[in-house]
Amino acid sequence: MTEQLHAVVTGATSGIGAAIAAHLLGQGWRVTGLGRTTPAAVPEGYEHRAVDLLDGAATEAALEGLAPFALVHAAGLMRAAPLGTLQPEVTETLWRLHVDAAFRLADRLAPRMPQGGRIVLLGSRAAGGAAGRSQYAAGKAALVGMARSWAAELTSRQITVNVVAPAATDTPMLRDPARAGNRPKLPPIGRLIDPAEVAGLVAFLLGPHGGAITGQQIVICGGASL
Repeated sequence: MTEQLHAVVTGATSGIGAAIAAHLLGQGWRVTGLGRTTPAAVPEGYEHRAVDLLDGAATEAALEGLAPFALVHAAGLMRAAPLGTLQPEVTETLWRLHVDAAFRLADRLAPRMPQGGRIVLLGSRAAGGAAGRSQYAAGKAALVGMARSWAAELTSRQITVNVVAPAATDTPMLRDPARAGNRPKLPPIGRLIDPAEVAGLVAFLLGPHGGAITGQQIVICGGASL
C-alpha cells in the first residue's frame, strides 16, 4: 500500500465492527471508530469518536473533518418478537440505528470520498425473512435497496457500495440476554460465523481487488441458504 488509507467504521469497539477495525489496522489502514463505547486501549492508527448514532445531530458533529476512503456501517442491534407483541419503540430504534444512521453517514461522507472510494453496510441473512424478527429484518432489507441505489449514483466516481450479510455470528450481540428466548439455529457447517471471516470479506471489498463489485448483497451463511 503506497499510502495509508482511511476508513470510518461504526460499532468499532465490539463484535463484527471491532473485528473489521482490527483487520484493517493490521493491513496498515488508519481507522476512525464511531460508537458509544470508548475502547480501554487505543491501538496505533486508531481514533475513536464517542457518539450515539441514534442522535442525528451528534452523529453529524462526529463526522466533522472526516473525508475517508471507506465507510463501513457495522453498528447493530438485534431484537426479536412475534406478531401480537411488537413494540413500536423497538421498530423505531432498530430503524434509526440501521437505516437512518446509514443515510446520514453516507450523505455526509460520500461527497467527500475520493475517486474509487468504498462503502460497505453490514446487513443480515435475516433480510430475506425470519420468523419472529420482522422488525430487525425490515431494516436490514432496506439496506439492500439503499446500497443498490447509491451504487448506481456513484458509478461515475467508481465508488462501490455493497452489503455484507452474515448469518448467526459469534458476537456479544448474539449473547445478549434480551435474545434468550430467540436463539438462532447453527448454520449447517455446525458452528457460528466467525467475526474475522466477516472482516476478511469486508476488507476484500475495500481493497484493490474489490473495485468491480458494487450494488451487491453478499451473504455469509455457513450453508444456511442451501
